[in-house]
Amino acid sequence: MLTRKQQELLLFIHERMKESGVPPSFDEMKDALDLASKSGIHRLITALEERGFIRRLPNRARALEVIKLPEAYSASLQPKRGFSPSVIQGSLGSPSAPLAAAKPPAANNENTSVLVPVMGRIAAGVPISAIQNNTHDISVPMEMVGSGEHYALEVRGDSMIEAGILDGDTVIIRNTTSASPGEIVVALVDDEEATLKRFRRKGASIALEAANPAYETRIFGPDRVKIQGKLVGLIRRYH
Repeated sequence: MLTRKQQELLLFIHERMKESGVPPSFDEMKDALDLASKSGIHRLITALEERGFIRRLPNRARALEVIKLPEAYSASLQPKRGFSPSVIQGSLGSPSAPLAAAKPPAANNENTSVLVPVMGRIAAGVPISAIQNNTHDISVPMEMVGSGEHYALEVRGDSMIEAGILDGDTVIIRNTTSASPGEIVVALVDDEEATLKRFRRKGASIALEAANPAYETRIFGPDRVKIQGKLVGLIRRYH
């Protein structure tokens, strides 16, 4: 049996994972449960882990996996569908064709995956140059991308570690020029530097928010930032 607070936290993590594909930060969990400090969250997470409801993923900052839910809600966590960001294991694909919409690979794959072009690197830290040309393609489950055009970027830096995005990951991006507050986006600043950050609004200005307390939120005038896509999935290669 779970306590009320344990159940509230488990369901909050589960719902956030369904919405965004990454677990909430400890501050978000603390605020959601109206606790005075993050130490209470640590205790609840430890209790949930000991009871087999969640698992802490090794070598990944604050990364959690929901193993099961209370019987009243679900016996086990079902695979995510549609637009929700996902995390899968895999390796990068071989060189292939230039960008456009995601393409089905061979017919014998039964259209369960599509090829998405990798367009260079994106900064999750100190900004780097804007998106480059297509270097190769990767195979991505269709349930991760859904409809629309998509591309992939290799992450460099650690500014999004509390969102479960690590240096060396490959992010899958839906091509769009708009985003809602709170979404993780590819932002092009001053037409010369691209960065992966959480999109916020501060009055008439745009805030690009890191998910690492070591990095400050950067504020720009609306004419300085262009949205080039938003996060829908993430691929991690294990060595």
